[in-house]
Amino acid sequence: MSKLSARLKALINLPAAQPGTTPAPRQISTVYEKIESEATSNKVGRPPWLALSTAATMTMNSPESLTALYKVATNGQELAQSIATAELMREVGVKCISFNGIPRTINCLGAFRTALPPTVVSSLSKTPCRIPTPENITSIRDRGRALWNSIYRPYEDKLFDKLSESHPDLPVHILNSHYGALLADPENRPGGAKVGRVLASVVAVSCLRAQTGVGPQVTSHVFGLRKAVEDGTWVEDDAVSEEGAKWLASDEGSVWLLESVDRIVEAISYGKGSSFAPGLKSKL
Repeated sequence: MSKLSARLKALINLPAAQPGTTPAPRQISTVYEKIESEATSNKVGRPPWLALSTAATMTMNSPESLTALYKVATNGQELAQSIATAELMREVGVKCISFNGIPRTINCLGAFRTALPPTVVSSLSKTPCRIPTPENITSIRDRGRALWNSIYRPYEDKLFDKLSESHPDLPVHILNSHYGALLADPENRPGGAKVGRVLASVVAVSCLRAQTGVGPQVTSHVFGLRKAVEDGTWVEDDAVSEEGAKWLASDEGSVWLLESVDRIVEAISYGKGSSFAPGLKSKL
């Protein structure tokens, strides 16, 4: 295989092209601790604030900040709890693919694993649970449709048809490859973490808010969070209490969710805004 020229390598790694990940600011742990404190005072519990913080941090492409978040979240935890925390963060990170794409999840989860204590790494799930087979493909499709309906009702069919006008495979891919195979928790998993219906909406809102430029989608998933409470699909969630789910779905809770994401973006970017699609800093 031929090698890349020095000029081409330099162009790929030009500072203006922002080729690297985003470093962690010194005060990021304080930001996470404040969000944790607010979640506790509003009886939301650990998983929701951890899910929103993980999703926003991964959208900002900051593996160092993700490591800082893990340290805040596991402060005072026993080994078993620390493993569960790592599993939840990994699962949220995988679900971020549906909103942020694959590259940032690769960046963040790879660095995250490297930074974990060996005792935690050795205990993480190593068995994939999303491999499609002739036996499970129907259930994957059905889970995706159920999650889609829960988030978008009463417009679930109208939205499907509208998306198909843009491209006939657009809603097909979204439903089967994302809602079914990724965003809906898989059945009979041997290990790992279950995110659940409420946190799926929390992840969606957090990623999209941190991206900027997708206000209609943020609105849709804020409503999707409310519908998780309205239609009772949150009941099977292990990660959130009824009180916590109802508060998150309220105006006050949703304002807190959005403002918490904004604080993370503000801190990691040093006030410059989202790193998701900022464009080149200057002409190449």
